[in-house]
Amino acid sequence: MTTTGSGNDDGKRERAIAYMLLVVLATVWGSAYGLVKIGVATIPPMTFAAVRIAIAATTLWLVLGLRGVRLPRDIATWKVFLIQGTLGSIVPFTLLAWGQRTVDASLATILNSTSPIFAFLLMAVIGGQDRPNARHLLGVVAGLGGVSLIVGAEALSGLGRDFAGQIAIVLASVAYGGAAVYGRRFRALDPMVTATGALLAAAAASLPVALIVERPWTASPSMASVAALAGAAVFSTAVGFAIYFRILATLGPVGTTAQAYLRVPVGVAVGVFLLGETLAPSALAGLVFVVFGVWAMTGAARAGKG
Repeated sequence: MTTTGSGNDDGKRERAIAYMLLVVLATVWGSAYGLVKIGVATIPPMTFAAVRIAIAATTLWLVLGLRGVRLPRDIATWKVFLIQGTLGSIVPFTLLAWGQRTVDASLATILNSTSPIFAFLLMAVIGGQDRPNARHLLGVVAGLGGVSLIVGAEALSGLGRDFAGQIAIVLASVAYGGAAVYGRRFRALDPMVTATGALLAAAAASLPVALIVERPWTASPSMASVAALAGAAVFSTAVGFAIYFRILATLGPVGTTAQAYLRVPVGVAVGVFLLGETLAPSALAGLVFVVFGVWAMTGAARAGKG
């Protein structure tokens, strides 16, 4: 009896920590849209993405060194690191950087918040212990509706105008959904090891391509773009991925992608309080839908697992 109760308490504590970290992750990743927008103004998109990944990977690698933690050395593990890094950073970072050259931040936010939908669909097909249920579906729908209300109908007025950029952002959401599902296999590893390995593999693959395709030494980046790149690399990527893999094991793929919805009110709050933007009249109702959607998606994530 004592052991069972202790196990339940540990599980509740773990979920409580995961929920708090989910909010932190949404805040960290929600700030990335503005940083990317500033960065790609004078830095080529592939270069921005590749250098962002490389700086983040180096930062985490140094942290692991200070902790005395070593990375795996077997080729099999590094192959799955590369797949994870491709789905979770190379593809979405490049597509977002390219798409945000023409797509407004508000519209990019709502388009990129669709990753829970793709994670849900992938998990419905793949199944397993994280197979989504009706409650997950309700959360996905409620969250997406809330995002639409928070951003406001005016944010959708440009839908279709910059079609290529918008499709790129949606495809980034597909990649994020796939990364959340694929990331289940790293539950046994230290989250910092997974984040570092995936980013190092992604950096090794993306940097040479960016150098060949974009010849970044010919660009003239502004100080604002360089600062935005550093912020996106250290905070949005290094810190963000360390948190991401920490909560993935607890909340599951669909639950973890709920932070895509939470990013929207975070982004709107930054705009209102720091940039003086106007809040959409329907934002309060939208926030209620988002909170309910996140609750449904994360609350069901460990249902039946004690």
